[in-house]
Amino acid sequence: MKFFRLDLLTLLISLFILNSCKNQDSVGLGVNSANQINGTLVDTSTIMVNTVKDDSVITSSATKNPLAYFIDPIFGTTESNLAASLSLPGATAYTLPSGTISIDSTKLVLRYIDGFYGDSVASTYTLNVYQLKGTTPFDESVSYYNTKKWDPDLSNLLGSKTFIAHSHDSIKITNIIAGKPDTLIKVPPQLRITINNSFIIKNLFNASSATLASNKVFQNAVKGLYLTLDKNQTTGPGGTLMFSSGDTLAVYCKIVNNGVIDTATIMLPITKLAASIKHTYSTSIQAELANTTTSGNVFYLQGLAGLRTKIKFPNLLTNLRNNLLKKDSDIVLNRAELVITPSPGSNVPYRPIPQITMYKLDIANQRVTLEDANTSDPRSGGVAVFGGRYNPATKQYHFIITAYLQDLLLKRTFDYGAYIAPIDTTNKSTVDIAVTSQIAARTLATGTDKTSPYKIKLNIIYTKIVKQN
Repeated sequence: MKFFRLDLLTLLISLFILNSCKNQDSVGLGVNSANQINGTLVDTSTIMVNTVKDDSVITSSATKNPLAYFIDPIFGTTESNLAASLSLPGATAYTLPSGTISIDSTKLVLRYIDGFYGDSVASTYTLNVYQLKGTTPFDESVSYYNTKKWDPDLSNLLGSKTFIAHSHDSIKITNIIAGKPDTLIKVPPQLRITINNSFIIKNLFNASSATLASNKVFQNAVKGLYLTLDKNQTTGPGGTLMFSSGDTLAVYCKIVNNGVIDTATIMLPITKLAASIKHTYSTSIQAELANTTTSGNVFYLQGLAGLRTKIKFPNLLTNLRNNLLKKDSDIVLNRAELVITPSPGSNVPYRPIPQITMYKLDIANQRVTLEDANTSDPRSGGVAVFGGRYNPATKQYHFIITAYLQDLLLKRTFDYGAYIAPIDTTNKSTVDIAVTSQIAARTLATGTDKTSPYKIKLNIIYTKIVKQN
C-alpha cells in the first residue's frame, strides 16, 4: 500500500509539472477523455491565399523613419522620401546671440535606428536635401499618410552626401563647448550632411524679429526640409535606411562680442518626420494582385505598408462538419497550427521578415486580434505561443489558431476576412495587428503549390466526442 501511494503521488506531481509548462509546441484545447476519438489532420488543399496591397498608414508619428531606394529582384522598386519640420532652437521664441556671428559649417544630423534592409556592402547612396515649397508647409498638427505627395524645390539643392550605409558603426565628431577647448567625442551611428550656410543666413540670421518670436511663424516661413536618395547617383540595388526621431540641424559658428571670440553650436531640432512611400511592383506581383479567384502558388509579404496576404479556409470547416460531425457527435480542435515557409532561395541575399502577424476583420471591416492572440480570451496561450516569429533553424513561421478555427467551426464567429501581414519587432508584450511603415523587410512564401514540399500547411489535432443520450 505504501508503494501504491508513492506511485500515485509521483504521477500527480508529474501531471502538475507537465501541465504548467506551456509553449507553442504543446498548446491546445483540453477535453474530457470520456467517449472521445482522437485524430490528426494535415491540411494543404483547403487553404486559399491571395496577395493584396496593405492599407495606408500615418507616418508622421513613427519612431522609425524610412529613407529608401531599393531595387529588389523579386519585388520591384521601393522608394521612400522624408519630409521634415524644422524648428527654432528649443522649439520656442529665439533671440540671436549678441555680437557678430559667422558660420563655420552647418550639418544635418540624422541618427540611424535599427531596421536597415538592403545592400550595405556593394551599394553607395547619395542623399539630397531640399527645401519644401508651395503654399502648404509641414504642419506638425496634421497626420500625414505614406501616400502624401510633397512639393520640394528641386532647383535649389541645400546639401548632398554620398556614403556607404554603416548603420551600426559609431563615429567620432568634434564637440564644440562654449568658452572651452573643443573635444573629440564618440557618438552613436549617424549620418551628417553639410548644408549650405546661405540657408541658415537667410532663414535664421536674417529673419525678422516677428519670425523668430514664434516657432509656428518660423515653420511657416521655412516650410520644411525634403530628404531623398538620388536615383542617378545611388549605385547597386540600394536599400532602406531607418532614422530615429529627434534629429537636428546643427549650426557651428563663431561669435565676436566686444573683441572676445568664442565658438558655439546652435541646434535647430527636426521635431517631426513623415515618410512618402512608393512601391513599383514586378510583373509577377502584379499578376498575383490581379488574381482574386484562385489560390496563389506563392504569396508576398512586404513592409513599408506594402503587401499582406488574405487567407481563407473555404473547404476545411465544411469537410470537418460533413465528414466528422454527425448528429450524435461534436468536434473539439485540440490544436490547429498554421505553418508558413519562405520559398527556397528567396531569402538570399535578403533575409525574410523577422516577424509577421495574423488578424481578422470584424463586421465593421476593422482589424481585430484572433482569439488565440487575445490575452483576455482564456483559450489564448499568450504572445509567445501565438507565434509569428521567423525561426532560422526550421526556416518557418508558425501560428497557433486553435480557438479561432474552433469558433468558426461552431459558428461563434464569422469569416469577414483574415490576413497575414508584416509587423515590427519592437513590441514584445502584445500581438500587433496595425499596418506599419517601421519594418522594411519582405518575404516570398510558398502558397498552395501542390508540387512543393514547402507549401503552406494547417496541422490539426482534433477530438471527436460522442454525445450522451
